[in-house]
Amino acid sequence: MTETRSAQFTVGKLDAGMALLLTEDYQLIEFPSVLLPRGVVLGSVVNIDVARDRDTERRQRSEFRELQEQILESFGTRQPQAPVIRVGHTTQTWAVLEWEPLDLAAAELRSLHLYRDGQRMMQAMPATAELANRTRAVKTTGLDVGQTYEFKVEMRTSAGTFFSNTVSLTTHALDNLTGVRVCFGECESQDEIDALKDTLRRIGASWTDSVSLSITHFVARYKSGAGYEAALRCNVPIVKPDWVLACEANGKLQPAIKFHLE
Repeated sequence: MTETRSAQFTVGKLDAGMALLLTEDYQLIEFPSVLLPRGVVLGSVVNIDVARDRDTERRQRSEFRELQEQILESFGTRQPQAPVIRVGHTTQTWAVLEWEPLDLAAAELRSLHLYRDGQRMMQAMPATAELANRTRAVKTTGLDVGQTYEFKVEMRTSAGTFFSNTVSLTTHALDNLTGVRVCFGECESQDEIDALKDTLRRIGASWTDSVSLSITHFVARYKSGAGYEAALRCNVPIVKPDWVLACEANGKLQPAIKFHLE
């Protein structure tokens, strides 16, 4: 339903896309000249009808309320969830901490920070939510042998700050080789690699087929191959096979520098 009112105006001036219209009682209004009929000039008399469309008003109000409800549902009913972390791998001097995929709801990730024993660390953390949910782990180094530490993660978002659960870990003693995890590069033969794997089983260590954060050493005789290049990029100690044998012979972790692949 529409309600229409009419008014008569005299064109008083046309300038820069605007028309100055004069009412019968000498009221002056500005009106877009593009809406005037063609041929209107100074002194022309025009009739303008003004209508209120209540049906359109009701439809637009209804659409606006629906939009508000959608916005509330998308952005106002869910909050980011606190990170959930766990200990992924532990050695004598470092550990890998892992986390579940971050649930930010509709918020934006501002930053992630790692805390050790209640103190914020200068630890490099993923800068974006996409990177954090792709890597889902961080390697923290510089730990003392045989010491217990507590870690938690602070997640700062556009919707506030959230702290993860606290996890506790104890670094290994030198004679505890269960944290040793190696990746093999190019050796003399597959038989040599199989023999080294038997040695790792005996000392309680493990191995994997690819370089990752949890690798402690890269064992190879030759400086070649994709694994060797990956170990260099990840700053993983690259040692000769003799290092594995020395760990078994001495019953404890041996310094990698003595067996560094030249």
